[in-house]
Amino acid sequence: MDIIVRDNYEEMSRYAAEIITKCIKSKPDCVLGLATGGTPIGTYKELIRMHKQGLDFSQVKTFNLDEYLGIGIDLSKPYDLDQSYARFMYEELFKHINIKKENTHVPDGLSKEPEKFCQWYEDEIRKAGGIDIQLLGIGGDGHWAFNEPGSSLSSRTRVELL
Repeated sequence: MDIIVRDNYEEMSRYAAEIITKCIKSKPDCVLGLATGGTPIGTYKELIRMHKQGLDFSQVKTFNLDEYLGIGIDLSKPYDLDQSYARFMYEELFKHINIKKENTHVPDGLSKEPEKFCQWYEDEIRKAGGIDIQLLGIGGDGHWAFNEPGSSLSSRTRVELL
């Protein structure tokens, strides 16, 4: 693992987008792990800019880290709940690029059987060939996704009480 430090948020966002762009160009059907929150918004803006300059997302698959249980999308309808991470991803990235909706995966916060869904989600990531590159934001307390400080580094997809 390389740790790269940039002088400011804009440089960090641009550099992260460049790394993702290289991944997409070298493997057009790559699998991206994506995050929500404030940290990746600048990177998403850079990716949108690069898409407008020709970056093709048509074969890319994405898997998001997390979603709130009880908040999610009805998969038979458009992204419709303002607080869902699916909605965040649609607004901040997906609607601005040529990614296929069926290639975007955000955990189903409305699942009636969340534990089974967690296993299915991991199986889908495996079927896609695993994550080629993961974009993460790290919170002020050191959390990433719903992995709070003290979480096991080997923890899997799961329901987490916050």
